[in-house]
Amino acid sequence: MYKLGIDVGGTNTDAVIIDENRNVVAEIKHPTTDDVYDGIICAIRNVLEISGVDRSEISQAMLGTTQCTNAIVERKNLAGIALIRIGAPATTGIPPMVDWPEDIQTVVKDQIIIRGGYEFDGKELAPLDVEAARAFLEKVKGKVHSVAVTCVFSTIRNDHELQIAELCREIMGEDVHVSISSEIGSMGMIERENATILNAALHEVAGRLTEGFALSLAKEGITNAEIYLSQNDGTLMTMEHARRYPILTIACGPTNSIRGASYLTGVKNAIVIDVGGTTTDLGVIQNGFPRESSVAATIGGVRTNFRMPDIISIGLGGGSIVREQPDGSVTVGPDSVGYKIGTEAVVFGGSTITATDIAVRLGMADLGDPKLAESIDEGFALKAMETIRAMAEDCIDSLKVSSDDVDVILVGGGSIVMPKNLAGTSEVYNPEHFGCANAIGSAISKVSGDYEKHIDYDKIPRDEALARAKAEAVELAVAAGAIRETVEIIEVEDVPLAYYVGNTSRVRVKAAGDLA
Repeated sequence: MYKLGIDVGGTNTDAVIIDENRNVVAEIKHPTTDDVYDGIICAIRNVLEISGVDRSEISQAMLGTTQCTNAIVERKNLAGIALIRIGAPATTGIPPMVDWPEDIQTVVKDQIIIRGGYEFDGKELAPLDVEAARAFLEKVKGKVHSVAVTCVFSTIRNDHELQIAELCREIMGEDVHVSISSEIGSMGMIERENATILNAALHEVAGRLTEGFALSLAKEGITNAEIYLSQNDGTLMTMEHARRYPILTIACGPTNSIRGASYLTGVKNAIVIDVGGTTTDLGVIQNGFPRESSVAATIGGVRTNFRMPDIISIGLGGGSIVREQPDGSVTVGPDSVGYKIGTEAVVFGGSTITATDIAVRLGMADLGDPKLAESIDEGFALKAMETIRAMAEDCIDSLKVSSDDVDVILVGGGSIVMPKNLAGTSEVYNPEHFGCANAIGSAISKVSGDYEKHIDYDKIPRDEALARAKAEAVELAVAAGAIRETVEIIEVEDVPLAYYVGNTSRVRVKAAGDLA
């Protein structure tokens, strides 16, 4: 049986087929199209032709895509929603979306702040005002089909959120999409609320995404495959999970590359540099999984606090335009010829000098017609390569947590422009199949479960609390589609919270296992 992995990027749609032993059978790159699904269908068709694999033997298909990210950034296809915040009177001083760009605030068609919520220790702030919530839901019924529910300190107790979610289904019907903040974000009500609103607004995008991928597979005769989507912690989720939590697909492209880079090299701890046609993403792999960012993430101008990978993105890619400045310095990017590199780059008969042309001129790559690159002055090319080197080395320093040298893995089709001798590195890998590491990462990923809660060790002994947390994380992974026998604990965090009364710690456990 085979697995099909697809990753849709801004320049190319990559597809790979791997066998039951996780060997790469075939890989292709196809230009990403305006209609994303046209590119996906062409990529599937091409990789099947190259591999010769029987379509009926593909048992799993995985997709990583930027569609949810694009919807937020471009303000397109977002659904109108209703917002219920539980926390009056304590939280009325800061209204919802207070710092949002005006052009995206319109996704919330109606909102209300009702009494209820909790203190930081789980004590009730005020009784939940069920009647106010009921009246509000009756008012928005038929006008919106998605509701975001947030509550002060819901990461400590989410009873009120669950009550309102059930009320939403009672009044608006079982088909209503309800996003509750305790399942999406972390501590910090405003940022958690922001993430919950975005998740609710993405539900139509998620529906089209999952249905569109299934139809694309069916059009190419792949009807026996279980379908999964990549999420931004380097693992997979089912179609149903993706419809409930579409926001977790944001930044899944870089995490797929990180997972693919680790698999291709066997290296479990390193910095991964993924060079595309327009941008370069740098991230850290720890114990085989992407390192999570410890700071709030801003998406499309909206500050959120749901989990995100620790990624640095810079305007450097294979198609980046190289220019000499009046002072004699040479710049690379951030603008790029992108998918037009096949006609505009010098080595392909064009007139625009790109980073790829520089690599060919310096003998680092054999692409297009190398003779055409000889027209580029060698001194100019060397200056450009030093600029590329400096950009990469600055980012590596930013990601390192000590002064020690680190391993670096180069992946992505544009990695041919990256020098191998980078300061601050112990070894630089550029593995076979590097160009499709993102699709490979999608195909070989596991499924995970994340448990996070604030626990007072004076009430529950630490060993018992950690044991419960690990068991809960395992159950969450199994619920997401993992085979129970293969699930293992891959990360445990136990952070004391000095500003809390008692002996309270933030406990976070991540478990992951093979697909069922």
